[in-house]
Amino acid sequence: MKQLLKKIFGSGQKTEKTDLRELVKTRGAQIIDVRSKGEFQGGHVRGSMNIPLESLSHSLNKIKKDKPVITCCASGMRSESARSILKTHGFVDVHNGGGWIGLQNKIS
Repeated sequence: MKQLLKKIFGSGQKTEKTDLRELVKTRGAQIIDVRSKGEFQGGHVRGSMNIPLESLSHSLNKIKKDKPVITCCASGMRSESARSILKTHGFVDVHNGGGWIGLQNKIS
């Protein structure tokens, strides 16, 4: 039962810096920035896709299910909500990258 809950909701542990870098460099992870369009225009992780959190459920077809997904926002709160939404819709390899600036530092 514990393993099933971890699979559905995640372990609650943050992914290590090298893990996120590895996901991007070798597995072609998609970075989904769930901030507003204006926030995204003010700066973002290079190569990331902007899908505001309130539009995420209606934009799932823009995200490949066969590639890892890393969500990010300003602080990590919206990106965690996005991770949960994606997991609910059948995305398996989804990680909360936290704030976009921190994520940029982790994957560079």
